[in-house]
Amino acid sequence: ALERGEAVAIEEVVNNRNRSVGAMLSNEVSKRYGGAGLPPGTVNVRLRGHTGQSFGFTLARGITLEVQGDANDGCGKGLSGGEIIVYPDADALGPSFVAEENVVVGNVALYGATSGSAFFRGKGGERFCVRNSGALAVVEGIGDHGCEYMTGGRMVCLGETGINFAAGMSGGIAYIYDPQGAFPPRCNMEMVGLEPVEAEEEVAQLRGILEAHHAKTGSAVAGGGV
Repeated sequence: ALERGEAVAIEEVVNNRNRSVGAMLSNEVSKRYGGAGLPPGTVNVRLRGHTGQSFGFTLARGITLEVQGDANDGCGKGLSGGEIIVYPDADALGPSFVAEENVVVGNVALYGATSGSAFFRGKGGERFCVRNSGALAVVEGIGDHGCEYMTGGRMVCLGETGINFAAGMSGGIAYIYDPQGAFPPRCNMEMVGLEPVEAEEEVAQLRGILEAHHAKTGSAVAGGGV
């Protein structure tokens, strides 16, 4: 895949001793191809288990890391064009498990991400998308201080947020699904404004993101026509 750009698929087991998975591979991609990376879908890695910290660190374009399980703190840190997909292991958890009510990724996910995408079926921890400057992220609920110091990119939250959302946020767009109207008092309004999604083009773009999230993770929330 690195030398000839041919697509490759890898399946493995991961555990929390495996830290910064994808970093060395991304380094090799960047040495050969620079910031352009590889064509999307060139390297597809499917893992099962519980990842260590900084999973997908600086993940390069052309690499997809898919996890059936969950991810630790710092997932997608410095994401650089790659794709991360994380969803619970339904086989291990059983039919009564409700993904959107449980945490699937730890704190500071997507810290300093510049490009690429991440799809999480389940909730994220605190400081989700902190200092994101260009990546797309979809999650089904987060803790406090979401999108802190965010300067670019897009974030979609299909569940509740914690307090102090958007503190220091100077760019990018966050879409919050808020049918109960609980979000406004949790948002730090010093640098942002709130408005409904009404423009046809934006509605179509958001629908496309939700459809992608459902297709990649099996999300019941996105699949329910949110």
